[in-house]
Amino acid sequence: MACVEIVHELDKRLRLRLLSNADDFAQTEVALRQLPGVASVRANRACASLTLVYDGQPEVRDSILETARRTPSTAAGGWRPPPAASAKRVTLAAGAIAAALLLPAPLAAAITWLNIAGVLARGILAASRGKLKTDVLDALAIGVPAARQEYVTASVTRFLLALAEHIEATTVQQSDELLRSLLRQAPSDVWVERRDGELARVPFMQLKGGERVVIGAGETIPVDGQVVAGDAYVDQSSVTGESLPMPRAVGDQALAGSVVTDGRLVVQAERVGEDTTTGRISRYIQDALDRPADIQTVSSVFADRRVGITLATAAVVFALTRDWRRIESVFMVDYSCAVKLGTPIAIKSAMYRAAHEGCLVKSGTAIETLAGVDTIVFDKTGTLTHNTLEVTDICPLDPGIDEERAAAMVASLGEHTSHPIARAVVGLAQQRRLAHIPHEAVNFIVGHGVEANVDGRRIRFGSRHYLEDDEHISFADARKTVRALQEQGKSLLYVAADERPIAVFALRDRLRPESASTLAQLRALGVKRLVMITGDRQAPALAFAQTLGIDAVHYEQQPEDKANIIKALKQKGRRVAYIGDGVNDGPALMAADVGISMPRAADIARASADIVLLEDRLDSVATILAVAQKAMSLIHSNFKIAVGVNSAILAAAAFGRLSPLAAATLHNGTTIAVLLRALLSGRAHSSVAEKIPRASVALEHSRAQEQ
Repeated sequence: MACVEIVHELDKRLRLRLLSNADDFAQTEVALRQLPGVASVRANRACASLTLVYDGQPEVRDSILETARRTPSTAAGGWRPPPAASAKRVTLAAGAIAAALLLPAPLAAAITWLNIAGVLARGILAASRGKLKTDVLDALAIGVPAARQEYVTASVTRFLLALAEHIEATTVQQSDELLRSLLRQAPSDVWVERRDGELARVPFMQLKGGERVVIGAGETIPVDGQVVAGDAYVDQSSVTGESLPMPRAVGDQALAGSVVTDGRLVVQAERVGEDTTTGRISRYIQDALDRPADIQTVSSVFADRRVGITLATAAVVFALTRDWRRIESVFMVDYSCAVKLGTPIAIKSAMYRAAHEGCLVKSGTAIETLAGVDTIVFDKTGTLTHNTLEVTDICPLDPGIDEERAAAMVASLGEHTSHPIARAVVGLAQQRRLAHIPHEAVNFIVGHGVEANVDGRRIRFGSRHYLEDDEHISFADARKTVRALQEQGKSLLYVAADERPIAVFALRDRLRPESASTLAQLRALGVKRLVMITGDRQAPALAFAQTLGIDAVHYEQQPEDKANIIKALKQKGRRVAYIGDGVNDGPALMAADVGISMPRAADIARASADIVLLEDRLDSVATILAVAQKAMSLIHSNFKIAVGVNSAILAAAAFGRLSPLAAATLHNGTTIAVLLRALLSGRAHSSVAEKIPRASVALEHSRAQEQ
């Protein structure tokens, strides 16, 4: 933690003093400027102070102090100075070269030593702590020629190091910007309608659930909630991908991040601030920027170990040749930069591409782990099938009732309830354009069924328990039909008129049209085992699995069994991804190596998952797997390039085939090439899914449409 002192404080204004080095000070300034609620930041580097103007909210003040206390240098993978600072160092290093060439030796010496003092200090500090890192090599590469009064060589080497540092800093910033471009800035103030009808302007951070927010044309909707007044056209393209503005009226759902293009809405806030769709996604993305993948840690250790190889090579060369020029050349070779920085940039580029392909990846570790998955487990309902029912069979049991009459009666009564089975029959009646049948008042028996008088007859429909056990209406004559439908894994709806059964409806989950092709794509990408978990009975579960070519089925499972199945697979050495969407999927999502949540998933499922699909499309699973595999392939090839090329440079330097300047130029060129290759891997595919202009992400879209 960095030491932070509050020098002065007024309402909505803070002046802080940071006891940190110049690099940490610069990064802290950048981080504070990006905080929600912070209006401005003024830096006084001479006094090591920052003056901030913010909205005065206690939570914003706490966030400012917490951010200021963080030590940037402890961030994953280390930290490079911001591009503006590194650009100044390049300019100063270039000036030192000119001085070494044009000025008398005493002045050239003084300027050279001043120019390289910072590099030498960092190297000495690292060595004194027993850490053989890049700083030690840099200090030796510059200090040896300077000590031998080769001021031009020392200055040119410092310039090349500064130039590489600047390119690294710029590249890192651009890779972070790829992800930050997905964030949505919250408005500073919003209009709230009070109980007396008066409008009040309220800071966004003060909004509370239940308040009525007024949004006019051209304004961004700041909350998730329900429209309670007004009507308007809303541009949801940044949230849902819909290309045309959508009408919104009383009763419709409004999503944060949408823009009112025409009209005026009053939205009752259900989720505000960080709880909104865009707020949660922003938090996930910001966490992803700060959190390292395991491979980043591995790459850092790998790179630092290679410093010892360079130093050992230099020692051997010196012992055999006593040639200081060769020693200088060897010291120019550093594996660290390309290996350490290429990895996080490739990871962030992959996360950016994934977002544009419809997948929110919460961390770089998820990319690394997913790429190595060999087993994918599906929770059947809501993943391989849509989380909606469709009518598959209508079996009339009364000669006077045909399929259309039975469907019309059930739909006419069922349109008054939101039960999924009734809604499925209503949908069927609408598709067939069946006429509405007049009826008397509808009575709902919660958990059982519905009844009403139609043409003088008492029509009832619902569960078998309701009609046979409670109403004593026997369906014994339809037992054979009922058994056959149940063996197919279908849900049944029983219908009766007065005391006689008149029909049985069969329904089942609607199979996703892309399920079969998605499973084939997963196999083509190297997934060896596809597993399904379902509560269905054995016969229908096996029949369903055979249709899709699934390798293993766990049927008649209770929700609590799912996590145990995942653990058993992992104990067998499998690397497992689990895909689910229910409240009871949370433990399984956490137990898996990688948890993937569907967009309509319950909040706990999305919170537990490592990856959240943003479109209600199962083929997004194959897409994100391909992205992850490509990212890891890029990282491994960058490893090989960095190690191979730098090893060749090291060997050439050891045998006296390269001058110090040539070695430095080739080494830094390799670093730059690896960085650009990693960065461009994300940009090259940023237009793959232009039809889905993600950015702020539609976690709530599907559910909002249903509501």
